[in-house]
Amino acid sequence: MVEISPTANPPVCKILDSGKYFYELQKKEKENRKKQHNVSVREVRFEPYIAGHDLETKIKKSQEFLENGDKVKFTVMFHGRQLAYKDNGVELLNSVVEMLGGKNELKFDKEIGMEGNNRMTMIVQKNK
Repeated sequence: MVEISPTANPPVCKILDSGKYFYELQKKEKENRKKQHNVSVREVRFEPYIAGHDLETKIKKSQEFLENGDKVKFTVMFHGRQLAYKDNGVELLNSVVEMLGGKNELKFDKEIGMEGNNRMTMIVQKNK
């Protein structure tokens, strides 16, 4: 005996093969998991002074991540005296946003900001 609708008045029950019932439930759950797309966060790291071609290569790769539906975390790593020029990191991340299509094309999960003492990060995903 399996309870079908416990909230109904009176509760609805059925007599059936429980093994078959649980097998069908398991099958439905498995099919639902197949249809899901797990969003992962991919990280792209730069230094504040990066060559133009290297930046283009990383932007092209991050566009592929965004097309797949993933989130992309852009990280600017500062070393030593570079910490005195954090505005260079902000300019770099703003140029990355412009290269990816501007603020209209992207949804910001985390705006540009410092994470720890020597990292500046932002997290974006494609705007649907």
